[in-house]
Amino acid sequence: MVLDSRVHPPASARRPAISVIICAWNEQDTLADCLRSVLAQTRAPDEIIVVDNASTDRTGDVARRFAGVRVIEESRKGLTRARDAGHRASTGDILACLDADCRAPAGWLAGIERQLADPRVVAVTGPFRFYDWTRTGCLVLRAYDAVIAPAVHHLVRDVLDWGAVLYGGNFAVRRDALERIGGFDTRIEFHGEDANLGRRLHRVGRVVLSRRCVMFTSARRYTAMGTLAVLRLYARNFCHEVLWHQPADTEHLDVRT
Repeated sequence: MVLDSRVHPPASARRPAISVIICAWNEQDTLADCLRSVLAQTRAPDEIIVVDNASTDRTGDVARRFAGVRVIEESRKGLTRARDAGHRASTGDILACLDADCRAPAGWLAGIERQLADPRVVAVTGPFRFYDWTRTGCLVLRAYDAVIAPAVHHLVRDVLDWGAVLYGGNFAVRRDALERIGGFDTRIEFHGEDANLGRRLHRVGRVVLSRRCVMFTSARRYTAMGTLAVLRLYARNFCHEVLWHQPADTEHLDVRT
């Protein structure tokens, strides 16, 4: 008997399930807006997971107010530990990760799904736009995203074959690709975790940097530490991770509103 593919679509044609994972430490002031933006997506997520990462404020309570949001606890503080907990708790074919101070444009998940429709692509990431910064600061980072980041991405991915640019607060990865590389590297506390992930994923498939997957986020780190200091910090850890497979900085400053 031949099955009608219109009724029984092949597994390869099944629409992939997308799990949205938000890692949060003491984010009671930003998390609600983040969750509202995820719930307003034109392509609805199949599940939303908030990882309450040892918060001492009302982060978990804020997340539980939203229907359909699952909260899991990770008592070991650390971004990669929280990401790993979200990965282990999730069920989706695609894991879409954003930070708790982010606000996703309505087409964010639809853009991710389009990019990952190409079987050669294992991960997609996109640049940031800032909703609480000065016009000058926003223009500086727009220039970075338009010129420097794509050039570096092309250089390290296509020319040198060393890795890829990946924005840690705005990326999506295929579950099977993530598991092929052994998941998130929980030995890394904070800085360099995104460069580490991009480097390792580059070995199993194509990492795409797409302007269509833009994300709005807070500029609070730039405001607190200074624009040049933050840019130097990110550049230093990216280079160390790509060249020597370890971050330059093992400590970081927690910045909250």
